[in-house]
Amino acid sequence: MLKREVVTTFEGVFSGEGSGDGLALRQRWRSIHDTLVKDELFGKSPSVPWRVSPFPFSLQPQDVSFFHSLGNHLLAFSRALDALYVESVQGKQPTWVHTYLDKGKPERLLEFGRMKRFRGLVPDVIRPDIILTEEGMSITELDSVPGGIGITGSMSHAYAALGDPIVGGGDGIVKAFAGMAQFQMGGRPGCLAIVVSDEAEAYRAEMSWIASRVHEWGLEAYCVHPHEVRFTEEGLMIPTPSGEKPVALVYRFFELFDLKNIPKSELVMYSAKKGRVVVTPPYKPWMEEKLALALLRHPILEPFWIKALGDEGFDLLQRLIPRTWVLDPSPLPPSAVIPDLRLDGHAVADWRELALASQRQRHYVVKPSGFSELAWGSRGVSIGHDLPQSEWASVLNDALASFPNTPYVLQEFHKGRQYELGYFDEEADDFVQMAGRVRLSPYYFIEGNEATLGGILATICPKDKKVIHGMREAIMAPCSVGSPSES
Repeated sequence: MLKREVVTTFEGVFSGEGSGDGLALRQRWRSIHDTLVKDELFGKSPSVPWRVSPFPFSLQPQDVSFFHSLGNHLLAFSRALDALYVESVQGKQPTWVHTYLDKGKPERLLEFGRMKRFRGLVPDVIRPDIILTEEGMSITELDSVPGGIGITGSMSHAYAALGDPIVGGGDGIVKAFAGMAQFQMGGRPGCLAIVVSDEAEAYRAEMSWIASRVHEWGLEAYCVHPHEVRFTEEGLMIPTPSGEKPVALVYRFFELFDLKNIPKSELVMYSAKKGRVVVTPPYKPWMEEKLALALLRHPILEPFWIKALGDEGFDLLQRLIPRTWVLDPSPLPPSAVIPDLRLDGHAVADWRELALASQRQRHYVVKPSGFSELAWGSRGVSIGHDLPQSEWASVLNDALASFPNTPYVLQEFHKGRQYELGYFDEEADDFVQMAGRVRLSPYYFIEGNEATLGGILATICPKDKKVIHGMREAIMAPCSVGSPSES
């Protein structure tokens, strides 16, 4: 998979050779840029806050086929994780599983999520973050409350309008989101309310875009603030341009750690408990923990995962997900070691050994698992070989000390492969090439037992950036189906 370099080059374009001349290239860029601005994804800003390429990020057809199939494996993993948690609470699986996943969570929230009426519910939007490496692909985390849905939808539409064969199609994100919502509503009377909290304010504009486009597709949808939701004994109501409307489905665009700051959150939960509204993602904090990836790699749990995922699914995810460990400070008995963790071929039994590792030995990432304001985006992420030894030791010690309330994970660092993509530099008034490393973010929307791929967002950061995420210096573009050339 993805063994060949993906390169979009502008050589020859300025002289009128190849796919078009410089004027045509500028027209493409201007059309894309102006569409994003017109869609008001960034409020009233007259410019896009990242670098815009005239071309999408091209993937080989076999890789696109792989991404279409990956969604159902990730859905199976989500359902297996939920089942593993429940069986751990019941004592059918090791109790340390739910003890890990429950760390730092309020008991009332855990009791709510464990209710039988919510049994089997999982997030209906799944977005893995996938780094393209020399060895292939590496899934660094799964996000069940992902940003970028509206941005990917708008960009997909803008590039498709220029004739690019965008993965999922120009309206793929909107259609898949609407299909997911309609399935969850199940014929209930009422509308879709996308509820965006203050903590998630930066995403309000793009979620408003999604709501308006879903509305155009025939499903009544609105993006609202939590304080706009009104509770009644019959159900939830929200204001709309044509008057107050009942809510059939709440799309929860806020993290569970922030519940105490969200107006009327208890009333929304009460309505869900009484079956008067459906809420997705469900109120299950164990579904929003990065340490779930560590559980997949734990040898004690291997029989469970094989049975739940099947041999093919288990082997696939084992290849894609880098080795991950929970930074648990509990001492090990003399006969025990940390599974699969080795320094220069030697087994490790104490995290303090890792704190003394040389720069060459510490190609690891430390990051909070979840249920914390530090677990959003790239906040709280530390890369071992990028830090002085004393700072690395301090990061590990702080992570271990945080275990009772905010567990951290240690994950293998896989260096992203270098690609090139061009963008328009507005200050220089010219097109330039940028060498960078890529993160692919496919968006999957769940309808029953099927995970539909709505689109794929590529984020290309300059090659000197260790953490790949949305930033002003990054190029962001949708992915297309193409035949990239050999590097």
